[in-house]
Amino acid sequence: MATTDDFHELAPLSDLEAAGRTQVSIDGTPLAAFYHEGEVRVVDNRCPHMGFPLSEGTVDEGILTCHWHHARFELSCGDTFDPWADDVRTYPTEIRDGVVYVNPNPARDRPPAEHWTDRLETGLEENLRLVAAKSSIGLLDAGVDYREPMAVTLEFGTRYRDSGWGRGLTILGCLANVMADLDPEDRKRALYTGVRHVADDCASEPPHFDQPSFSTSEVDFDRLKSWFRDCVEVRDADGAERCLRTAVASGYSEAEIADLLVAAATDHPYLSTGHVLDFANTALESLDHVGWATADDTLAALVEPLVTATRSDEQSAWRQPIDLVALLEDVYGGDVTETSGLADLVAEGAEPRDETAWTPPEDFQATLLGDDPEAIVDALAGAIRSGATTEALAGEVAHAAATRVAQFGTANEFSDWDTVHHTFTYANAVHGFARRTDAIECYRGVFDAALNVYLDRFLNTPPAPIPDPGEHESDRDPDAVLETLLETFDREGAVNEAGRLVAEFLDCGGDPAALKRTLGRGLLREDAGFHTLQNVEAAFRQFELAESSVSTGEDTQIEHERRRRVPLIATARYMAAHFPTRREADQTFTIAQRLNRGETIHEG
Repeated sequence: MATTDDFHELAPLSDLEAAGRTQVSIDGTPLAAFYHEGEVRVVDNRCPHMGFPLSEGTVDEGILTCHWHHARFELSCGDTFDPWADDVRTYPTEIRDGVVYVNPNPARDRPPAEHWTDRLETGLEENLRLVAAKSSIGLLDAGVDYREPMAVTLEFGTRYRDSGWGRGLTILGCLANVMADLDPEDRKRALYTGVRHVADDCASEPPHFDQPSFSTSEVDFDRLKSWFRDCVEVRDADGAERCLRTAVASGYSEAEIADLLVAAATDHPYLSTGHVLDFANTALESLDHVGWATADDTLAALVEPLVTATRSDEQSAWRQPIDLVALLEDVYGGDVTETSGLADLVAEGAEPRDETAWTPPEDFQATLLGDDPEAIVDALAGAIRSGATTEALAGEVAHAAATRVAQFGTANEFSDWDTVHHTFTYANAVHGFARRTDAIECYRGVFDAALNVYLDRFLNTPPAPIPDPGEHESDRDPDAVLETLLETFDREGAVNEAGRLVAEFLDCGGDPAALKRTLGRGLLREDAGFHTLQNVEAAFRQFELAESSVSTGEDTQIEHERRRRVPLIATARYMAAHFPTRREADQTFTIAQRLNRGETIHEG
């Protein structure tokens, strides 16, 4: 085809006038050309919504309508009347000696990153999945760091949801935490998943109107912390928000802000089945990704879940047949909001209080997984007295909670998967806070999680076996084991098989990083729900912490290997219990990916 400069010959003008339209492909770009109201207009022949050929559409009064979903476009500039459809690209034309020429590769008016950021905001505002997918793909393809669109999404989710931090923002934070563990293509899926869940969470919600910080920055931290806890206790959202914003504005450290949050979130045990503390931990982790500049708005979103939380000390399971709350009050030195008893235990403990001060007794895990709550409380109190840090104890309880998931009996009701899941993610959040602050209130989170591990004991009756290291060693190539694991997620109910395959992969010397990439792939191709996304993130975190712990001696190394595999076996079983799904979200993602690549989806 003849070319002049950047312009390529398209068609004789007389032919286009007679036909009214034509379609061509130039330099691999499918084009639809229209002669309308005395003007030549050329657009990308693929509807930006689903790729249907626009050459088969209708042009009337300057509007091009796609017949597939009736998306409408202003023909001269390509802008859409329907935000869910996105704008269609237009191309410059020239008429020379009765021939129409077109430039199929014009310079873009705006940098791709700027364009896709605007589209991301539209996807969030209008709750448009396809736009969210296209913008997530477009931004990462343009080399934008995932933290930038995450920050945009985080700001949107905290501003436009009056009910505060919820599932969508938690999903966004969880997926940011596992981003480095994923294949590059799955990182785009992860961003898209976080964006679409935040958009869905905010749809039809009123915006949040901020309460300002106090006009002074001279309030003592302990007093501000006391005010904040008092406001949360009486469910005063406005007062609590002002206290929290003042703490941030006054320049208190991240560890001190975490101290304030964990205190209020553990003044009653296991608030809202653990979600409140988990939300707070994920909010702080989200700020680790995007920076502390938006801490005031991000953390203010936690106030509403805090003041509206259900309190487990008001529920019968924590009162009958054994009064678990009374056990805690004996340790805490008063009601469940006290810490004086814990302070006495700490004062008795070994010095210095660090990771070397305490080693768990051989029967410690057995006690945590046992059926005697008094023994559990005594074991934890004794550990504190012996110098155990909040981080060390939180790690032990998180491992016990992961074991509950790994040993969940499939004869139980399906909904009880979430019972053991909630305990696991709560324990993981306690562990997160304990690594962030040495606040004594973290011990309360440890006790709360441990007693919930106790309450979940019947869900391990009988316990599913956890394969020992070497039990499933085989000659199979580790990659083949991973392929089989993904195939297992295609079948309903292959719970025990999924756990066994994780053990076999590790026994065959497989690289844990490859296993996490495969689990991430299996997760993100599904319409995974909130809890499944949480579960995988918590399992990856607990695996990493176990992986990095020091082990010496053959017996200790075997126990270390046994311990580190539990979270990954647990999450593989949880995933298998909830898969397969219809995979609607991934279908949308695939369409968006093909549209962004310029592929023809529908043949015209």
